[in-house]
Amino acid sequence: MHNIQANYNLKELNTFGIEAFSKYFCSFDNTDQLKELLQLNNVRNEEKLILGGGSNLLFTKNFEGIVLKNDIPNIDLVSEDANEITLKVGAGVNWHEFVMYCVNNKYYGIENLSLIPGSVGAAPMQNIGAYGVEVKNVITLVEAIEITSGETTSFKNNECSFDYRSSIFKTTHKNQFVISYVHFKLSKQPDFNISYGAIASELEKMKVQELNIKDISQAVINIRSNKLPNPKEIGNAGSFFKNPVVKNDIVEAISKEFPEAPIYKVNDNESKLAAGWLIEQCGWKGKQIKNYGVHAKQALVLVNYGGATGKEIYDLSESILQSVKEKFDIELEREVNIY
Repeated sequence: MHNIQANYNLKELNTFGIEAFSKYFCSFDNTDQLKELLQLNNVRNEEKLILGGGSNLLFTKNFEGIVLKNDIPNIDLVSEDANEITLKVGAGVNWHEFVMYCVNNKYYGIENLSLIPGSVGAAPMQNIGAYGVEVKNVITLVEAIEITSGETTSFKNNECSFDYRSSIFKTTHKNQFVISYVHFKLSKQPDFNISYGAIASELEKMKVQELNIKDISQAVINIRSNKLPNPKEIGNAGSFFKNPVVKNDIVEAISKEFPEAPIYKVNDNESKLAAGWLIEQCGWKGKQIKNYGVHAKQALVLVNYGGATGKEIYDLSESILQSVKEKFDIELEREVNIY
């Protein structure tokens, strides 16, 4: 039996802590359950929102459809040899708990992605990344259920069109599939990436003598905890905006005027700018309006101190976009999905 609930409060299911109601709500923890749900008349005809950890969305109004909460569990072994291991992970598994499982078992490759909020199913959608590592480097296969047909299908890595904070599931296939399982190929041999300066300096602070996976993970946890607010304490969705990739002539103009601007070369023609730095230059960092605002330690993060509406936070993001456009002639893009 499917426990479909009406007029469901989504406040506890989004990390912004926004009070919004969905017309219907139901959770599922296996693919058979999901397929049965999708065939029900009162589900088939409704607009659908697949919810994982709720850490990358902002509700600006009630959702006039059905929210389907993905709770598919388990971490299973697919294959293993002396050098590598492939794991099949349920889309409902908490991302950080999966990272900790890998850290504790010395499976290398995602330790730099510690403490990212959300679930495993969201990882390929967003192509999550941090501190020089992107999840596309370790994903081999994404299993999914097509919403209209209920058919199981799978996408190999090269079929996912992975890009910066994007994939086929956010572009051409948006809202067409429910991700059920993700396959990760991880190394059993240490291959550390500490190219991001913040990690190296945090490891120094920690007085690490001999590099190991637990220390790198802990360094990332320390950095993120220090810079980003805990959604359990202050409502937020992590980075609200993407770092813009712009042509080098724009970058040169900015670095002439602001020699300290953080710039990361992408290729011969383009570089990535730090969106947080751009926002800070426009005077937004730490700005509080009533019960919401911009975080004091990281201008990329918009926060709900309690009781703010999604519309208020959206309007704040709009003001930030406009001021960055006016000052730098750069159009920032939201990383968070708006509903």
